[in-house]
Amino acid sequence: MALAISSTALLSLPTREIPRKSGNTGKSVRCLIRKTSRRNATKGGVSSVCEPLPPDRPLWFPGSTPPEWLDGSLPGDFGFDPLGLGSDPELLKWFAQAELMHARWAMLAVAGILIPEWLESLGIIEDFSWYDAGSREYFTDPLTLFVAQMILMGWVEGRRWADMLKPGCVDIEPTFPNKKKPTPDVGYPGGLWFDPLMWGRGSPEPVMVLRTKEIKNGRLAMLAFVGFCFQAVYTGQGPLENLMAHIADPGHCNIFSAFTSQ
Repeated sequence: MALAISSTALLSLPTREIPRKSGNTGKSVRCLIRKTSRRNATKGGVSSVCEPLPPDRPLWFPGSTPPEWLDGSLPGDFGFDPLGLGSDPELLKWFAQAELMHARWAMLAVAGILIPEWLESLGIIEDFSWYDAGSREYFTDPLTLFVAQMILMGWVEGRRWADMLKPGCVDIEPTFPNKKKPTPDVGYPGGLWFDPLMWGRGSPEPVMVLRTKEIKNGRLAMLAFVGFCFQAVYTGQGPLENLMAHIADPGHCNIFSAFTSQ
């Protein structure tokens, strides 16, 4: 979703006044600071497009002090890193991309579980079970499917790895006259193929808002998928079936029933 931010868009951002006391006279002095100055806090280019969050951003634990390497330049940064895993800047970039990819896959997985089960309840499809989908028979044997998946996914992941090493080196954006290409930003290709509605264009602040929403929904999807796996192992049913059973009898059909004898 990362797209080009023109210099005129950056210059048009509003300024804000910050009161400051003069050391000599004690009088209030006002200085103008551009909001774009916070972009310098990205520490090596975690993102060249997003507007970093202010120091008073919401934190995972109110009143806590975030680690110095979590400066608000990453989408979804709430200052949570109790083990200090992101203290290395290079590892921090890797962890951010790994979380982003897992979040996107989890959102696709959750949609791929819920929608077919809902369609089955409507009678549109039959005999759907995401949990044993790997044991079903398809148009070819499992080995062929596995090899094809390894080749295709290996090609895609190889290009993503190359883009992490050298941002913009795998650009597939078509060239149009008098149209600037998106600014290379790892993990957010944007452009015609990945941002056709141009939601990611504009000033850095809306881009950060959209990316924060994406990573928050992705984190929720990862937790949801773990819950789906637990439900499938314990009940042998899909998440919507479990939800309906819980609504019908919340006192007995809940998470605590997993730890009680049947």
